[in-house]
Formats: sequence, structure tokens, C-alpha cells
Amino acid sequence: MQDVAVAGFAQAPNVRRTTGTTNGVEMLVPIFAEVFASTGLSKKDIGFWCSGSSDYLAGRAFSFISAVDAIGAFPPIHESHVEMDAAWALYEAWLKIRTGEVDTALVYGFGKSSAGQLRRVLSMQLDPYTVAPLWPDSISIAGIQARMGLEAGLWTEKDLAEVAARSRADAARNPHAQITDAVDAGDLLAAPYFADPLRAHDIAPVTDGAAVVILASADRAKDLVERPAVITGFEHRVDSPVLGARDLTRAPSAEAAARAAGADGVEVAELHAPFTHQELILRTALGLDDHVRINPSGGVLTGNPMFSAGLARIGEAATQIFTGSARKVLAHATSGPALQQNLVVVLEEAAG
Repeated sequence: MQDVAVAGFAQAPNVRRTTGTTNGVEMLVPIFAEVFASTGLSKKDIGFWCSGSSDYLAGRAFSFISAVDAIGAFPPIHESHVEMDAAWALYEAWLKIRTGEVDTALVYGFGKSSAGQLRRVLSMQLDPYTVAPLWPDSISIAGIQARMGLEAGLWTEKDLAEVAARSRADAARNPHAQITDAVDAGDLLAAPYFADPLRAHDIAPVTDGAAVVILASADRAKDLVERPAVITGFEHRVDSPVLGARDLTRAPSAEAAARAAGADGVEVAELHAPFTHQELILRTALGLDDHVRINPSGGVLTGNPMFSAGLARIGEAATQIFTGSARKVLAHATSGPALQQNLVVVLEEAAG
């Protein structure tokens, strides 16, 4: 099996609301052009296309087919789709290249969260018999998770505020971030609760956005980018969807995925943690000590476009290698309630 590398990355600005359609075309066309310009590729050079989005969130059937308008209907393409974050679409594309079926792939994800009631939409992923009829939304479930950690002494409200303050400070250097105002952790603690014990800064904002990543075989990637980010580990695992069947203060699936992917010795980690306390859970599960820089992009607490945020974590981590800022990095994506599903990618600078 041939090695695979990330060779290009682009993302749309993370914004609270866009005027475009829910099929993402208006967000995708500019970033397709950007990633093609940076790699020197064109549409005809892409062997496989794979996207991640949600028809339910978009409010229309087959919205992912409409999104193909951003690619163009001719010449015909080899295309696939996953109904979840595009980080899982990247896994499908990675396998296509690993098995030698193609040597390039373009992966993209998009979501217009502002189009509907996001918290209500996310409730639909819960158990349809025992949990969904109660309509607990994603923030309420995260609040239960945060409260359990507080009562167990695993973290304090100050710890959560410090995560938010650091994220916002880092986002000031990210032109795509949605929230960039630097705020002291003490000032954040003075804010009222949004859903006790969570305050507004503990919760990722509702965000419209899109992201695109180009993968290539390691040999081909050397012709496309000066420092390819070679994928040396890729794994995803799943915990029980039954909230009462697992300890919500832990993420066993993230721990298992990191162990299988070979996450030791990473210098930078981009974590898909939509709530401040979830970053603390993931740091422990992934074995990240104080020497690992967490979310230099600002992370999803400063912009959380549904169905592309996880893919963007992979792109942001790869950028650390593109720029020579790190030699080994980790990217993480999550899906489901309270960190139920976790995907881990380890990327390294190409040898030689």
C-alpha cells in the first residue's frame, strides 16, 4: 500500500450567517480555486472526489448532489459522499489512494448551520426511543458532561475559561476565525451562565463554513507542495450512543484511536472540541502533555462549521508541516453526542 499525504488545504471564512444556498456552492467555488492555485492542479487532475455534509441540516434532499455544481458536470467525475463530517470522507479518499486506485483525491465539507435550528437538528441523532423524545439538545448534554467533571474534581470553571481565553488569543492570528476578541479568563468567569455550568464562551458558535483538502500519493505530493504532510496513522473508533452506558468524563474511543494511530511525540494537536471541557477530556485521552501546542488555529471554539470543522482540523494540522512549524502533528475530529465518535490522524514531514 502506498503512503498518502496532504498536499493542499483551503477553507471559507467562518461566519455566523451567509446569504448563500444550503448546498454550499457559493462557499465551495472560491476555495476550490484557492486550493487548485496553491497546488497547480486542475479539476481534470483529481482522481476521486468525496464530500461530507448533511441533507437534514441543509433542509433539502440530495444537497450533496447540488454541491457538485461547484465542481462542474463535465467531464464526468468519480465521486462519493458521507453524511457526516468530511473528516470521515477523507478516510474514504485515503483508502482509495492507499489501495492504488487513484493517486489524487479532493475532499470537501460544507454546512450552513444558520439555516435552521441547529440544537434541535442535533437532537435527532439521539436514541429515537428513549432519549430523542425528551429533546435534550447538544448544549444540555454537554452541560451534563461538564457538571459530572466538575463534581468529580477533574476540572474547574477557571480551567474552562482558560481554554476559551487561549483559543480566542490564538484565533487572532487566523484570518478565517469567527471569534477573535482576546479576553482575560477572569473576565470570562464574570459572564452569566448560558446552560449551567456552561457560559457562552464554553460553547462553539453556530457557524457557516466549508473546507477542502487535497490528498495525493506521497510520491505525487512532492511535486505539489514543498513539505507534504504524510499521513502515518489514521484511525476512528466509536463509543456507545447510550449516554448512561458510558462515563461521559472519558473518551475511550479517542484513546483507542490515538493509540492505534501512533500519536506519541506529536508537537501540535488540532482538536475538534466544541466545548471547553471536551478539550480537557481529549488532552487526557490522547495523551497530550504540556509540551504539545493545542489548537494554534483557535480551534472550533472560535468557529465551528458543521460537517467541515473536523476536516479543517486536519488541514490546519497539515499547515503546521507545510510551513515548517512542526514535524509531527495530530488532528482530531468528533461526531455524535458527548464525544461519542472520534477520529485521529497523525501527520509527519516527509523523510528526506
